[in-house]
Amino acid sequence: MRPGAQVRLGAQVKLPGVNSQPSAGGPVGIVGLGYVGLPIAVAFAEAGREVIGLDTDPAKVDAINRAESYIEDIPSASLETLGARLRATADYGDLASCEAVIICVPTPLTGSREPDLSYLEDAAEKLAGVLAPGQTVVLESTTYPGTTRDLLARTLEEGGRKAGTDFHLAFSPERIDPGRTDFTVRTTPKLVGGMTEACTEKAVGLYETICDRVIPLSGPEAAELSKLLENIFRSVNIALVNELAQLCDRLGVDIWEVIDAASTKPFGFMRFEPGPGMGGHCLPVDPFYLAFKAREHDFYPEFIELAGKINQSQPLFCVNRIERVLNANGKPVKDTRILILGVSYKAGVGDTRESPAIKIIRLLRELGADVRFHDPHVPELAEAGLTNSPDLDEALSAAELSVIVTAHPEFDFSEVIAKSELVFDLRGVTRKLDDPGNVTRL
Repeated sequence: MRPGAQVRLGAQVKLPGVNSQPSAGGPVGIVGLGYVGLPIAVAFAEAGREVIGLDTDPAKVDAINRAESYIEDIPSASLETLGARLRATADYGDLASCEAVIICVPTPLTGSREPDLSYLEDAAEKLAGVLAPGQTVVLESTTYPGTTRDLLARTLEEGGRKAGTDFHLAFSPERIDPGRTDFTVRTTPKLVGGMTEACTEKAVGLYETICDRVIPLSGPEAAELSKLLENIFRSVNIALVNELAQLCDRLGVDIWEVIDAASTKPFGFMRFEPGPGMGGHCLPVDPFYLAFKAREHDFYPEFIELAGKINQSQPLFCVNRIERVLNANGKPVKDTRILILGVSYKAGVGDTRESPAIKIIRLLRELGADVRFHDPHVPELAEAGLTNSPDLDEALSAAELSVIVTAHPEFDFSEVIAKSELVFDLRGVTRKLDDPGNVTRL
């Protein structure tokens, strides 16, 4: 596709020469076998493709080769049924035989909240050393616009190779939502933007193996920015409702009643709910990626950056509220036994990346609180030096305050209320339950 070409998104879009029923094709390589890479690898293997998964973590490589999954969304039984179609390695040389290689490495932030592309840079350099003529390379890792062209292409083109001629290169943002079952790899529309029209065509053909709808875009920059927009849209709206929650606290108004009331409007309003902050590998990170790129062009997206700052500060607001709840009940924070219910960043998963619970725990411990946690998905929090309290009933009885941070489906919140001395609900999950007078909500 030529730069700037317009694409109709309302229906399945096909490129010339792309078959609706792709052939089996050669092996597919997946670099990075985490929450993004492993589901993609399994999807290709289930579609009949041979898959070679690469990871620098020997434990993950060994686990996959034993058909043992370390991700909730992928049962070990699913790996067992794949047999020899999925194997893992730590050797980039094994990718030389692949028809296509998909890069799914982490793109976190540095301590100063700037993009950390070290994992991608390392993967690109090592892949460049084994890149075979005609291979298709697709980047799925979330990043700022221009990364595919300026970093990945430049590295892979060293030695005189040319994207679109000697190999094909595209960006296709991952849209996996851990713990979700209503939208899967196959049923979630797939965006693809190639360096050239030929690159886009190759990448579209690749993903049609595992996705019902593949949408070609004009180039990698459009695809990169589309992913950032999706997540920044959520970040901005979550920041809006979190800030409103802080205002409602000062006004003495129930934020949940306000949201329920606004949600009755059948048009022009989309419901977002307040909470302890944002977590995961995308939402807390993406605003800073876009802001970093914008500053290179002397543009300062103050609205987007402000949303990121509000969400980053929300755990501190929650801790301040905890202090007030304890004070209202004649308890100091220091030495008070506080139980955190749920420490993963979202319900139903064990992923703790950027989880607001970690910041809440740190802040409470700095105030001298005796903090424990219970989470059916997280056995330990290494960064906090804490292990999961296995018996929930005992943990609730021992705690002077139970704080609902992550509303896992395994929790019976009626039981939590009944067995707790005090409850502070950061998720609004106790609103419709009987309250004997020991519950406070955000």
